[in-house]
Amino acid sequence: MTGCFLRFYVHEDQRIHHTLLWEWLLQQANRLGIRGGSAFRAMAGFGSHHVLYEDHFFELAGTLTVEVEFIVTDEEVEQLLALLRRESVRVFYARIPAVFGVINPKEGDPANGGVPPREGPP
Repeated sequence: MTGCFLRFYVHEDQRIHHTLLWEWLLQQANRLGIRGGSAFRAMAGFGSHHVLYEDHFFELAGTLTVEVEFIVTDEEVEQLLALLRRESVRVFYARIPAVFGVINPKEGDPANGGVPPREGPP
C-alpha cells in the first residue's frame, strides 16, 4: 500500500479538552479506524525558539517533546488533519511518503505494501 508516515511533535504537557494532546491524538486516530499509532518521549531537543531541553533535570518536567506517529493512507491523513483543524489544534507535523505492508500477512492484511515481490536471494 502507499500512503505516508505522519508524525506530530507536541509538548508532553500540551492538552486538549483536559486530555494530554499526545494521548488525544492516539484516541482520535483509533476512533477513525487508523490501524495503529505510537507516542515516544524525547530525551532532549529544541524547537523554533532554539532552547535546548534535556531529560536530566526534574524541574523540566513537561518541557520535552512527544513524537506521535502513524503510517497511514492519504485518506486517513486528511481525516486526521481535518479533525485537528476543526478543533483548532496548533501542532507541528511532518508528512513523508511511504510504502507499507505486512510480511507473511494474515487474511485481511495487505500482502506486500503494493511493492512487487523480490525475486532471488536478498
